[in-house]
Amino acid sequence: MPPLALRKGPGAFRKWLFVGLGVATFGLSGTAFVVHHFGQRERAVPADILVVLGARVLPGGEPSSALRARIEKAVELYHQGLAPRLLFSGGVGLHPPSEARVMRDLAVRLGVPPEACLLEEQSHSTEQNARFSSDLLRSLGARRVVVVSDPYHLLRARQYFRLHGFEVATSPALLTERNMYLMDRLYWTVREAAALLLHPHVLFARRPV
Repeated sequence: MPPLALRKGPGAFRKWLFVGLGVATFGLSGTAFVVHHFGQRERAVPADILVVLGARVLPGGEPSSALRARIEKAVELYHQGLAPRLLFSGGVGLHPPSEARVMRDLAVRLGVPPEACLLEEQSHSTEQNARFSSDLLRSLGARRVVVVSDPYHLLRARQYFRLHGFEVATSPALLTERNMYLMDRLYWTVREAAALLLHPHVLFARRPV
């Protein structure tokens, strides 16, 4: 009898299909588990700068709940003295102004001095957040950053900033709707796990030496 890999017919195809689906499901669920547990833990340490990643801006320039939660978390860390500056990263989405500008304005209203705020207003993805922020960070001499975002987003964000040579700590905005409601948390976590599996070079980026 020929080995399974050489057998013909729909039966063999179905078996290999089930095997492939099982491997994919295990990989997705395992990665989602890692994404979830990584994001729920506070990892902020003293750093050169706080990097706050953007989220949706509503009509009229109002911050979405996710954006507001990220800013409130970053301002809390700033007032604790973890870093002397904040870099807000995010371009213009469906509604102007840029996510970065909306974040800066809210941070100033919450007591952050305008001179402590820096803007990166071109990015439209996590990869671009890291890439477009990197030159500005290097011009400031920054080596260690604390990235602030939704919990589900933090593992991928850390990995992208690592790829650009930074030492990265993370801080979750736990009070965002995407984390507080179970179905939202499940959706965004699985979505994030899939994004990481599609880019394995990001998933396995190492800490810079």
